[in-house]
Amino acid sequence: MAADHNADFDEFEAGDDNLAENLADLDDELAEQRAVALRVGLDDYDLDDEDAALLAGIVRGEDGIEFLPALPVVAIVGRPNVGKSALVNRILGRREAVVEDTPGVTRDRVTYKAEWMDRRFTLVDTGGWEPDARGIDRSVAAQAEVAIDLSDVVLFVVDAMVGATATDEHVVRLLRKANKPVFLVANKIDDARQEPEAAALWNLGLDQPWPVSAIHGRGVADLLDEVVKVMPDVSAVAKAEVGGPRRVAILGRPNVGKSSLLNKAAGEERVVVNELAGTTRDPVDEVVELGGKLWRFVDTAGIRRRVHLQQGADFYASLRTSAALEKAEVAIVVIDVTQPISVQDLNIIDLVLESGRALVIAYNKWDRLNDDDMDGQDRRRYLEREIEQDLAHVAWAPRVNISARTGRHLDKLVPALETALESWDQRIPTGKFNAFLTELIAEHPHPLRGGKQPRILFGTQASTRPPTFVLFTTGFLDPGYRRFIQRRLRELYGFEGSPIVINMRVRERRQR
Repeated sequence: MAADHNADFDEFEAGDDNLAENLADLDDELAEQRAVALRVGLDDYDLDDEDAALLAGIVRGEDGIEFLPALPVVAIVGRPNVGKSALVNRILGRREAVVEDTPGVTRDRVTYKAEWMDRRFTLVDTGGWEPDARGIDRSVAAQAEVAIDLSDVVLFVVDAMVGATATDEHVVRLLRKANKPVFLVANKIDDARQEPEAAALWNLGLDQPWPVSAIHGRGVADLLDEVVKVMPDVSAVAKAEVGGPRRVAILGRPNVGKSSLLNKAAGEERVVVNELAGTTRDPVDEVVELGGKLWRFVDTAGIRRRVHLQQGADFYASLRTSAALEKAEVAIVVIDVTQPISVQDLNIIDLVLESGRALVIAYNKWDRLNDDDMDGQDRRRYLEREIEQDLAHVAWAPRVNISARTGRHLDKLVPALETALESWDQRIPTGKFNAFLTELIAEHPHPLRGGKQPRILFGTQASTRPPTFVLFTTGFLDPGYRRFIQRRLRELYGFEGSPIVINMRVRERRQR
């Protein structure tokens, strides 16, 4: 039944109502007065401290949350089956890192946002990259090296009941050289009787082993208490410079033309696409003048590649993408128009959406779709159909058809980036937003659920970058209805190139 309703709301079109006209006629002062009255009405409901802080912020009229500095990165490494994913789930407090048994299912999520003792950090799960039995030693070592490259703290997990293996000792040698905090996690210590097994790991020479049971949670809190003590406030891996040129990440699967795009934008060969291991480790930050403005490009192609390690290629690309997004404010996702849109393209776009960054899509190699050429015409027709079907959920992202090789239409990237960043920073005053909600609900009420109708009591934009709205409601709103609110917000206020986040706070009336 709910699915039908979702479909109904997804079918609403602009022009089904007089929202735009009604809001255009609205007096701003009157809208603010109405919002204040709605805000007072919230006092009849049970609000927590977080609600109070949020609402106080609105009254003060403070500007949105500033660009958040890159979170510190904590990586979890170790041999297969030592309990890495169980530890990830335990730290997150939810089942996220599920090891899929279905062949062909790629686990491309490698980074998660985690929190402990009011400290937020990015958790990297290397469990998604399991080596084959033959190359296990080399592969686990390479995986540890990746983690050392791209993290601030490393958790090295060993199965204490098995003891240290030759592979573990190989990894220890690498970790000792790393100038980073490393915690030796002795997993599978389910009770005090097994603690001597953990003590035996002292001889690895990595300082004290931390006995834990990832499955039962034993010892994990003590471990995390120590981890947050050594974590930097801001990641040394993905530093976020405040101010200065706006930061742009160029993302895309291999060979779509990311480096060519940067080279063309810079007007010279800045990025040498080099397969030599160890040439450069960090994303190459280039300040480039484009459209009369300076931009800081973070090109992920500059990070050391491990082409010889096939198992690690996707994992590493995903981790690199996450690291670049941590630094960026807006992402240009480059898509090769000569190839069908792939799952990998969609995964990269999903990573951008998850990171909350602004988004521009650059369709590269457009010069290859020649009008006179029948194949080119056919590919163009298929491409438009693919975009309509596969990229409908990001139809709001500015689209630029370019040729990185010839430089065609590169100048169109600048207005697209400026639009996306402007939307990312956009704020709707509380009065206007509540007037929008009131008019919307009057024209399109939320459907009844079990004889009840959830009401929206009050709404506010809690922050920008990305625009994040909070709705105080008397019950859960259908996902379809939330999407409908998002779509109408876009139709009336633009937000072109920026994701919009809508959070709900379901609150009950106070007992008198």
